[in-house]
Amino acid sequence: VRSQPRGRPPQFLLILRFLFETLKGCNPFAQTGRSKLQNKRASLNQQIIKQMRMRAGAENLLRATSNNKVKEMVLLELSYVNSNLQLLTGELDGLNSSVDVYQNSQETANIPLIALGLKETKEVDFSAPFKDFISEHYSEDGSRYEDEIADLMDLRQACRTPSRTEAGVELLSKYSSHLPLVESRFFSPNRPTGIFFTWYDSFTGVPVCQQNLSLEKASVLFNMAALYSQIGTRSNRQSAAGLEEAISSFQKAAGILNHLKETYTHIPSYDMSPAMLSMLIRLMLAQAQECLFEKTALPGVRNHFSSLMKMAQEAAKVSEIYDQVHQSMIQMPIKDHVPFFWSTMSQVKTNHYRSMAHYFVASALLDHELNPRDDEDQQEKTLSQVYDKFPEGCSPMDILKKKEERDRIGKAHIRRAILGHEEALRIYSLCHNLNKLDALQDILRASHQRSLNKYSESENEEEFTDYMEAPDILPKTEHRAEMEFPAAAKVKVTDFFHKLGPVSVFSAKQRWTAPRTVRCRPEDRDVGFTLKGESPVQVVSLDPLCPAAADGLKEGDYIVAVGDTDCKWMSVGDVMRLLKDVDEEGIDIQVVSLMDSNPPMPTKSATFSGNLPKTYSMICLAHNDQDKSSKSRKVAKKSSFLSWGLKNKLKSASTLSLPTADHSGALPWNKPRPTFPSSSPYNDGALY
Repeated sequence: VRSQPRGRPPQFLLILRFLFETLKGCNPFAQTGRSKLQNKRASLNQQIIKQMRMRAGAENLLRATSNNKVKEMVLLELSYVNSNLQLLTGELDGLNSSVDVYQNSQETANIPLIALGLKETKEVDFSAPFKDFISEHYSEDGSRYEDEIADLMDLRQACRTPSRTEAGVELLSKYSSHLPLVESRFFSPNRPTGIFFTWYDSFTGVPVCQQNLSLEKASVLFNMAALYSQIGTRSNRQSAAGLEEAISSFQKAAGILNHLKETYTHIPSYDMSPAMLSMLIRLMLAQAQECLFEKTALPGVRNHFSSLMKMAQEAAKVSEIYDQVHQSMIQMPIKDHVPFFWSTMSQVKTNHYRSMAHYFVASALLDHELNPRDDEDQQEKTLSQVYDKFPEGCSPMDILKKKEERDRIGKAHIRRAILGHEEALRIYSLCHNLNKLDALQDILRASHQRSLNKYSESENEEEFTDYMEAPDILPKTEHRAEMEFPAAAKVKVTDFFHKLGPVSVFSAKQRWTAPRTVRCRPEDRDVGFTLKGESPVQVVSLDPLCPAAADGLKEGDYIVAVGDTDCKWMSVGDVMRLLKDVDEEGIDIQVVSLMDSNPPMPTKSATFSGNLPKTYSMICLAHNDQDKSSKSRKVAKKSSFLSWGLKNKLKSASTLSLPTADHSGALPWNKPRPTFPSSSPYNDGALY
């Protein structure tokens, strides 16, 4: 497929590309409920863009014209545009309220959960900008990397429709792990690439466009969290395994959102603002806590005093967390961006779980009397931990031992449970989108009826009704939902542009000369220089008398090829083996030099910190007296790395001395300037 031209591919290539993308992501044309929802979201985003452009044009015309008649026409048109924008935003709000699409299809006995929708994005063509950058910056043929660029574009395209499984998360993680490598290779701080990344706000549909990769990285992380939230809502909460999956998914979604909030603090999209992300983190943790409560209640609640009190405090904890979520949703400006459905749902759950807590306490007090065989101290301790403040004139032991007090406080709790369920049903009826959730209505009505039945069982017509207010229940949980950053969010990937060389050296931040060809001819098995460093290897201790130096080799050059063999990823030993058996005719090597755009380094420095993997020793040249002629000077030729093992195995590279330098210009090795600054007092302004 890659051997074909990158123009308009034939039909069978389109089919193969389609299969390739669907294997990595979801089939974008699959008519599932979730895909239909995302397609509608994408369509609404385009319509919102169109209306925003019309509004911007009308506002510009209004500022530019002084004709009253034109102003009237523009104002009329502007009112139509604003009305259309309001309608489109309402439709998008309705899509965000379609939580039933994300629920488990076989689940009817659980309250629905809220899932985040995926952020939409436009397609991005990396082909032309990347090939141009490779040609200009790396001095290589950009067409050699067409397959790698196409693979990157295919991966990004597949990330637009990830499957709602761990494989989909892994797909997004893979692309997210590639982005830092791509940024290091192609996004220079001094040169714009001309590539624009456009992402749409998931709540308002407003597009955000940037040239750097920060928006791209943050949006992929947001979609990863959204996908985890969708996995959580899809889990079967009628089984312990399904609840475990839901709890883990919501905690991972919260962990990713928290990482997004701490890492990317200046993203212009409002759905990724710190305030909005804080609210979403609370929402994910609240849903995880709700699933923890359901897991505790899954085997059934024992009709025992301590068990009922424990479940009451667990339910109160869920209610407390949802109340915090609701309070954060109604704060400005979050209130204007969060769907009304979300805040209503959180308010319904706050009242529902608080009412459940009162029902459990009422059941414990009305159905269980203190018997002589019961552990009196244990029940007293349990009851004392349920209330923050006891009713006036009552103590835990009075409530436990006196049936009148138990019945009076138990009925007060059941009345609060009934009122709370009625409030939840009232709030439910106020939201149009919430009314579509029949399962939620059935659960609320069943809970309300259960509280009514409990009250009727304990009601005595001859008894005087005491309308005392039941005390609040202290929230408490044995298993608190915590943020969890998933290991799947960081995966190891192979760099698409591995052939360019080690990214620590060959990056967009470094400036390089074009590759130069140097003829390397050994003399007495000595090529005249030594090598150092990891891949790519660097030329150090260059003998100015050697043929390679005369041919233009400089100290500090990196060897990128020996003959026809690419050496960017080779170690010193590998390059030595290539040069070891070179005959007298020699071999061509290709080298590049680093161009430093920073201010000159101090000449006395002995290390080079140019963002390289290792520090390299500097070359110190010894200068003799100036009054001696060049003919009277003697040059002590230094052994290269090919002759060290033959002449002196014990001699270290750091102990080798270099030949003296001739400042008269008569000797050939004085013509090429050294790559690194010399420690000579005559070279204070030298650059490499």
